[in-house]
Amino acid sequence: MKAAVIVFPGSNCDRDLAVAIRDIGGIAPAMVWHGDSELPEGLDLIGVPGGFSYGDYLRSGAMAARSPIMRAVADAAERGVAVLGVCNGFQVLTEAGMLPGALMRNAGIDFVCRDVPLVVENADSMFTGRYAKGQTISVPVAHHDGNYFADDATLDRLEGEGRVAFRYGEPVNGSARNIAGVLNAKGNVLGMMPHPERRIETAHGGADGRGLFEGLLGLVSA
Repeated sequence: MKAAVIVFPGSNCDRDLAVAIRDIGGIAPAMVWHGDSELPEGLDLIGVPGGFSYGDYLRSGAMAARSPIMRAVADAAERGVAVLGVCNGFQVLTEAGMLPGALMRNAGIDFVCRDVPLVVENADSMFTGRYAKGQTISVPVAHHDGNYFADDATLDRLEGEGRVAFRYGEPVNGSARNIAGVLNAKGNVLGMMPHPERRIETAHGGADGRGLFEGLLGLVSA
């Protein structure tokens, strides 16, 4: 699987994501600086990692979304390349207009850092094909601005089109309808708050996140 991980100033989960892709896909991803304007050719996956891009100044993900490389990421997504945004990466994708909605401050204004139950809502996407619909997995979260918000019409559309990939199995941050992961209309862009890259080995406390990367690898290998 040929992949790239975007690195912004303030990214601190870029290496975690790169290691997960390398260990499961067998090839180390290219680490692409946000100020670059081009991506490597022939990519199967682009990862937009967690962290605090630009220190979360202005609004989480808002400045990173205007980085030169994001134009290339959006173009690649239009061509069908898989794009995975995790935590701050989810925020960046919404701010870039690649996913609907916005990520707001958690209810209670607390930083949430713990394992959470995650229910697989859509098991038919390229990211979730290794899971079963309704399956509950355990994945850690670590965020302060993870409260997914959209108006009711947008939420109804996302649910009606099967674009809710994951929901929290319990209240976590006040997210609208407990939504934890959202797909774009083509199904090749996923933004999610929990960190699947932190659950790929039993030494991490479980390997429930591994299926997401293995599903992508299976599509590339098929």
